[in-house]
Amino acid sequence: MPDPDHEERGRMPDGPNRPGPVIVNQIDAAFSRVLAGHRSRPRVIEHFDAERPWTLPESAEILVTRAMGAWRSTPGDWTPPPRLAWVQTYSAGVDIYPPALMAGRLVTCGRGLTSPQIAEYVLAAILRFEKRLDEVRARSPADWIDREIGAIEGKCLGLLGYGSIGREVARRAAAFGMEIRVCRNGPWTSDDPIVRPCASPAELVALADHLVLAVPSTPATRGMVDAGLLGQARPGLHLVNVSRGAVLDHDALLAAIDAGRIAGATLDVTAPEPLPAGHPLWTRPGVLLTPHLSFKGGREAERFAARVTANIDAYLASAPMQDLVDQRRGY
Repeated sequence: MPDPDHEERGRMPDGPNRPGPVIVNQIDAAFSRVLAGHRSRPRVIEHFDAERPWTLPESAEILVTRAMGAWRSTPGDWTPPPRLAWVQTYSAGVDIYPPALMAGRLVTCGRGLTSPQIAEYVLAAILRFEKRLDEVRARSPADWIDREIGAIEGKCLGLLGYGSIGREVARRAAAFGMEIRVCRNGPWTSDDPIVRPCASPAELVALADHLVLAVPSTPATRGMVDAGLLGQARPGLHLVNVSRGAVLDHDALLAAIDAGRIAGATLDVTAPEPLPAGHPLWTRPGVLLTPHLSFKGGREAERFAARVTANIDAYLASAPMQDLVDQRRGY
């Protein structure tokens, strides 16, 4: 990946009046104080235009941004500021940003910042499905009856994708005594005693009682969970999607539910978001939709501040940076 050469990379201000890098902040006003406190004495420009985030000042050298939906509306002929050398995103996924912003410069992402709380969401979804708490709730003496509920001990958890989110889910699932099977795109570089690899997505879905989609959105993964794959699922499968809506074929999911192959689904992401009014997933029994909030509730803001501070140090020293995006792979 190109590592742009420009006159200010690799130096720190060496005098009281020597300016630091020009950083454009698209996070919030509180984050401006984090950036301004860096020892390089940067010039921080706030740019909180959620409708036109691409209208960046020409002096921008570093952009700290987040996944605003308006990025998808960036004009096709837009070109980034000429001195823009590094883009730091709050989001882990970078598919929302225009190719022109990503190409030819350093890009670092928020990989792993929200993984703990996403993993908690996944375990809550699995427990909700097995324990049937919505169904067995007693509202009167007439409801005080014996009913069957499930357990997750000994059940097979299938993880499609094994990055930061997958690893956090696996750690929590192991504490509940689940069998954990994993299919990932990259090679296995070390033994992980709590998981067992599967050779293909088809092998994974045939074994899983609960299937978690945790892959990045790339051209290779969009639509990968389709009718063919769901048709090989173990009957009674519960599917949880915390990746991107485009990874899952919604029509294929509905057909698999209707056929009795899939018992339920918990979807925190859809394509589009939100689904149009009247879409059958809104009201399909066994399907829980949540409005893309599984990442909320954690300590990611302080983790992000620490990561960006460390990356500014590395950037100015021409040292390795944390969570660089491999632009050939798209994550």
